[in-house]
Amino acid sequence: MTTVAAYAAPAAKAPLERTTIERRAVGESDVLIDIKFAGICHSDIHQAREGWGEAIFPMVPGHEIAGVVSEVGPGVTKFQVGDRVGVGCMVDSCRECENCLRGEEQYCLKGMVGTYNAVGKDGEPTYGGYSEKIVVDENYVVRIPDGLSLDVAAPLLCAGITTYSPLHHWNAGPGKKVAVVGLGGLGHMAVKIAHAMGAEVTVLSQSLRKKDDGLKLGADHYHATSDPKTLEELAGTFDLIVSTVSAPMDFGALLSLLKVDGALVNVGAPEEPIALNLFSVIGGRKTLAGSMIGGIRETQEMLDFCAEHGIGAEIELISAAEINEAYERVLASDVRYRFVIDTATI
Repeated sequence: MTTVAAYAAPAAKAPLERTTIERRAVGESDVLIDIKFAGICHSDIHQAREGWGEAIFPMVPGHEIAGVVSEVGPGVTKFQVGDRVGVGCMVDSCRECENCLRGEEQYCLKGMVGTYNAVGKDGEPTYGGYSEKIVVDENYVVRIPDGLSLDVAAPLLCAGITTYSPLHHWNAGPGKKVAVVGLGGLGHMAVKIAHAMGAEVTVLSQSLRKKDDGLKLGADHYHATSDPKTLEELAGTFDLIVSTVSAPMDFGALLSLLKVDGALVNVGAPEEPIALNLFSVIGGRKTLAGSMIGGIRETQEMLDFCAEHGIGAEIELISAAEINEAYERVLASDVRYRFVIDTATI
C-alpha cells in the first residue's frame, strides 16, 4: 500500500479538504500513475453532493486523469515507465459479458467499476483523480498521444469521450446538420469534435452570451433558445442533436427541431426527472436516446482523433486549494470551459 495526498469530500455537501488515502500495491497487471492533472466534471459535484443518490464517503472525486506511468506490474505489456497516460470514468468491469467483450465496458451488464464512488473487486472503495497517484489495471488505461498537452488532454477522458461517442455512433460528418445544446464543459468539446468530423454545427444556448466563443470553437451557427423565433425557424432542421445540459430540458421542443429519422441524444444527467409527450417522438419517426462515455477502445480512438486534429479542452488551470471555489463557479456557469487541477499543488 502507498499513502498519497488527496482532496476528499468527508460527507455529502461538505467542502472538500486535504487528506491522505491508501493506494493498493502494484499488482501483476497494474500501472502506477503519477497524476499530473485532473479535470473537474459536473459529475463530481453531483456525486459529492449526493445529487444522484446515496454515495460513498469520504469521496475523492475525479475521473479526468492525465499523468505519467511511474511503475508497472510484472505482467504489464501495454505500458512502460515514462508513458503519458489517461484514466477516465471506469477502472474495471466484469470483462466477460457481451458488452465488455465487444469493447463497450461502460455498459457492462454486471456494472462497471467507477473511478471513484464505487467498490472495486477487492471490496474497497475507489478513489479518483484529485490525488497524487493512482493504481489502475492496464486494461483500463489509455495512451495520451504526444501531440496533446496533458493539461488540455485531461478533460478529454470524460468530456471528450462523452461527446465523441454519440457523434461517432450517429455518424456526424459531411452533409449532416448537428446541433449541440449548451456550451459548457461537454458542449464546447462537442462543437470542436463535430466540426472536425465535417458536420455543419449549430449551438443552441439559452442566450447569445457565448456566441463569439461558439463560432471560434467551430460552430457554423449559434441560436438562443430563449428567443421564441428559434424553434419556429429551426423546426425540422437537424439530423442529430446532442444535449449536454445537466438540468431539465424541454425535450419536446428539441425533438421538434429534428428531421424525420433524426436523433436527440442526451449526455447530460440532470438530478430531476423530465416529462415528455410521446407524440413528439412518434411524429417524425424520431429517436430519443442516451449515451454514456465510451469503451476503452473508443476512448483511445477519440484521443488519437483529437491529437490528429489538434483538439484539446479549453481550460482554466487551478490549484487544489481552489477546488471548492471552482465547484461554486461550475454551478454558476462561470468557467470557460473546464477547470483542471494542477495536482502538484495537492
